[in-house]
Amino acid sequence: MNSEREPEKKVTMKRQEAYYNNRPNIGTKGPSKLRQQFAKGMTFFLVVAASIIFYFALLRLPHISDAFATTVGVLKPILYGFAIAYLLNPIVKKVDLYMVPFLDKRMKNKKKVRTISRTAGVLASLIVLILVIVALCNMLIPELYKSIRNLVFTLPGQLNDWVNALNGMEISDSTMSSLLKTIVNEGTDMFQKWLRTDLLNIANEWMSTLTVGVINVFSELFDLLIGVIVSVYVLFSKETFMRQSKKAVYAFLSAHNANLVLHFTRKSNEIFGGFIIGKIIDSVIIGVLCFVGLSLLKMPYTLLVSVIVGVTNVIPFFGPYIGAIPSAILILLADPMKGVYFIIFILILQQLDGNFIGPKILGNSTGLSAFWVIFAILLGGGLFGFAGMLLGVPTFAVIYYVVQMLVNNRLEKKALPVQSGYYDEYSYVDDSGSYVSSREQVDQMDTEQEPGTDREPGEKENVEEKGE
Repeated sequence: MNSEREPEKKVTMKRQEAYYNNRPNIGTKGPSKLRQQFAKGMTFFLVVAASIIFYFALLRLPHISDAFATTVGVLKPILYGFAIAYLLNPIVKKVDLYMVPFLDKRMKNKKKVRTISRTAGVLASLIVLILVIVALCNMLIPELYKSIRNLVFTLPGQLNDWVNALNGMEISDSTMSSLLKTIVNEGTDMFQKWLRTDLLNIANEWMSTLTVGVINVFSELFDLLIGVIVSVYVLFSKETFMRQSKKAVYAFLSAHNANLVLHFTRKSNEIFGGFIIGKIIDSVIIGVLCFVGLSLLKMPYTLLVSVIVGVTNVIPFFGPYIGAIPSAILILLADPMKGVYFIIFILILQQLDGNFIGPKILGNSTGLSAFWVIFAILLGGGLFGFAGMLLGVPTFAVIYYVVQMLVNNRLEKKALPVQSGYYDEYSYVDDSGSYVSSREQVDQMDTEQEPGTDREPGEKENVEEKGE
């Protein structure tokens, strides 16, 4: 008997081990009635608790913002790393695009092919980054030092020459001319006094806080260095991060909502990548063209002005003016006529960029009209400064795309057209929910018109064209 029961015991033990070793199914049974009643009460409790927490969060908003700022400061190297990796990713992808097929023909180990290609892509992107930083430092720092030094030594003399030229001009002895001369003399004296006294005091204050400033600069440089290291790990593991994120989205959301989130993520990456990378390339081209043009015109501060114009051109719409105004003032102080030539040159260059270079590189990457671009820049700049002006346009473009998709989805459910061109002045939706185009409305108005009513020749056609 015992010998017969031993196999049965072994089978039972194996079943128990398999039951506990296998992954259990979570939430397969429906909730009980007690649990349903408890869930209703818990819902009311959570709503009340969330309202109370939200109220106290508003009262403690400064403390919450300070905690958020501290967290961002701690995670700054990680944020720098993700940003650098995002900018270097196109170079890595381009290297993989050409190197992987080349190595596949010569190597059988696919994993080794991917590793070699990714290593080459990351090294190439880091070399490009280092070359850009070194080139900017070599171009900008000496030119900036020379420009500031020339301003300090030549600006007072230039102001005196201007005042003497104004005083030597033959102006009618009117009250307005005397007032103008007085304003120029007083303004010049005040500015020169500020250069000799107040500027020196400000420089002394800057020197007293120089230690803190140097520490902050080195801290930011250290964070950037760590960010570069983090970006290397991100570029090597970007496929793993993508798969893990996709897995988590499908785990916690329904299939429909998960697909929506993934679609929005892909569209956001398309908008941000197309806009930022394209704008950087466009700004580099504008900076080089500005340098070539100013060199041919023999302008002062050529390299410094070209860098300023190229960097500020990254900001849409307002960027060219932000860079051109201080550059024009800088050249006007050195040579008024060359300052005028510079303004004309910048206007021509920006027209070239706005009508030819920019559309060729960027295309319609954001899908926003000029009004919404200005709106996004002003809102982003007012809230987040320079970063808001730069990222405000693609961020608003993503929001605009989401809202547009929701609106189109609601219209499709109502069997209405989604194109904005259908909703002109004369089209409408009747009480039954049917769309009536402008042409149908005009025809209806013609049939309802009383006989004998005077109509100018071609009036019907004009109304129809206006409706379309």
